[in-house]
Amino acid sequence: MNAFLQHLIPLVIAVIAAMIWLGINALLWVYCERKFAGHIQRRPGPFEVGPHGALQPLIDGLKLMGKQLLTPDNADPVLYWLAPLLSMIPVLLLYMPIPYGPVLTGMDVNLGLLLILAFSSFSALAVILAGWASNNKWGLLGAARAVSQTVAYEIPLLLTVLAISFMTGTLSLTEITNLQSGYIWNWYIFQQPLAFLIFLVAMFGETNRAPFDLAEAESELTAGFHTEYSAMGFGLFFLAEYGYMVVMCSVCSVLFLGGYHGPFPGIDGWWWMVLKTFALLSFMIWARWTFPRVRFDQLLNINWKWLLPLATFNLLATALIMKL
Repeated sequence: MNAFLQHLIPLVIAVIAAMIWLGINALLWVYCERKFAGHIQRRPGPFEVGPHGALQPLIDGLKLMGKQLLTPDNADPVLYWLAPLLSMIPVLLLYMPIPYGPVLTGMDVNLGLLLILAFSSFSALAVILAGWASNNKWGLLGAARAVSQTVAYEIPLLLTVLAISFMTGTLSLTEITNLQSGYIWNWYIFQQPLAFLIFLVAMFGETNRAPFDLAEAESELTAGFHTEYSAMGFGLFFLAEYGYMVVMCSVCSVLFLGGYHGPFPGIDGWWWMVLKTFALLSFMIWARWTFPRVRFDQLLNINWKWLLPLATFNLLATALIMKL
């Protein structure tokens, strides 16, 4: 029993820490996104609630929690409410194997990368369920788009991860981070620049972020898969989106930017991991408010005609070099 508690207590602490980290990031990046969007469009953004509108995300969250939960008349009630839960719950598990510092790892497992790739697919399943169960034509179209988009962009993402795995001989995120210690040129972005660029583009497709947010394109599908959702049903999808963004940016930081290692020996720390993750998140927000949304055929062509061949070539070249 003592051995069981020794494993259970750290895991419970890690889950609570992941929930706090997710909440902080959601509040921070909702505010940052609205402010970035405002300044890019030459307007102030949120300004009235709190100093420079800093309390606006908190007030919006409280408003969503206070609104009535409504189920459409012709919707499947079980699947309709399962979808937002299925979108949110796996996010907490995805934070577990990510090393944010030398001792800031929730669950150090040998197959951490595999765990993240497996459970991140639940977001697509949640989108499909939401669109199907809503019994709404816009929701169904958004769900159909999400299937095509997820199937497409998961393949180059997996191939870039395999390239790093071939180089390191491991699927453990902690070991991959430790192999990049020392000087900045040990980071894998310099050894795998093509894989980094492919991962960066595929990251937008996997998280349904503009310019690849075709599953919820407001100008075409009202709100896509979550057209019928309000209150905390919508809030959970919204929270999960930012959660997946943080996960993907954290994984990118670990795979290509050295994780919690600094550019020079002796200055490692959790702040480097946070700084790199936040820099990638800022890039995702900047891209959303700078580039126009692509058409759906363009979205698929980018993957099947460019990302997939390049990712396959990069993987084969990596395997050949490692063999030689």
